[in-house]
Amino acid sequence: MEAFFVQLSSVNDVKQFADAATSLPCEVDVRAGRYLVNGKSVMGLLSIDLAEPICVEVHGTARQAEQLKSMVADCLAEGK
Repeated sequence: MEAFFVQLSSVNDVKQFADAATSLPCEVDVRAGRYLVNGKSVMGLLSIDLAEPICVEVHGTARQAEQLKSMVADCLAEGK
């Protein structure tokens, strides 16, 4: 499992992130505080607090994690 942080500031960012996560064959989880949601679910992502950066956990290979990072590069949280 690999983890990194993203900042999703708009509905467009959420949709772009979910589309990118859906393109991977592995599981993608998102943690916000004590909540865990499916990173491939737009509704799940919209149900959590997106005011702060959220932790993305890719349950696949390092290559899959890097692939997701590159697809959502505009949303990567700085300094996390």
